[in-house]
Amino acid sequence: MVAEREREVKVNGNGNGDGDGERTVIFTYGTLKRGFSNHPLLQDLIRTGDASFVGTYRTAGKYPLVCGPYRVPFLLNIPGSGCWVHGELYSVSTRGLVRMDELEGTSRAHYERLPIKVVPVGEGEGEEADGERTAGLTCAEAYYAHRSYATEMWKKNGKQGLRCYSQKETIGYVKRKDRPQNLTFLDHIRFFLSSN
Repeated sequence: MVAEREREVKVNGNGNGDGDGERTVIFTYGTLKRGFSNHPLLQDLIRTGDASFVGTYRTAGKYPLVCGPYRVPFLLNIPGSGCWVHGELYSVSTRGLVRMDELEGTSRAHYERLPIKVVPVGEGEGEEADGERTAGLTCAEAYYAHRSYATEMWKKNGKQGLRCYSQKETIGYVKRKDRPQNLTFLDHIRFFLSSN
């Protein structure tokens, strides 16, 4: 029954962006959201027809959302822990996904793109609206912290997660270009996890 109410990850596009029109629904929860440092990538994809804004959504179940080195946000694939995470949903072409995967370092084990179920956030909905529900359930994909360090990241954050990555959490955020360039992002993660 739930499957009948779910929208699929792959949806047919309007032909913009790539030849086959196949698109993937991506849940963004951090710096790719509107008003944050990596959103220009999505703006560029929207301009070229490789992405479109779907709406404001939140996870259907609880997940940990934490900050790591340089206040970079990480969604952890530990269902049932943390909070209902709020973010934005985008429909992205195959060509757009290649650019997003590159930004998120999926080939370098920074993040991994995996399925997630999300529901729309109604206008004026506050924290009291959080909870398990299936109305408007959508199957999407999200960029999770890579499994090789996710559990350690959860412990490092005292098993306390965020509901939303907001401007408050960006205080202390360091853009990629401003981080030490002699270390890989995984090195930065390792140092963060081993620090007191």
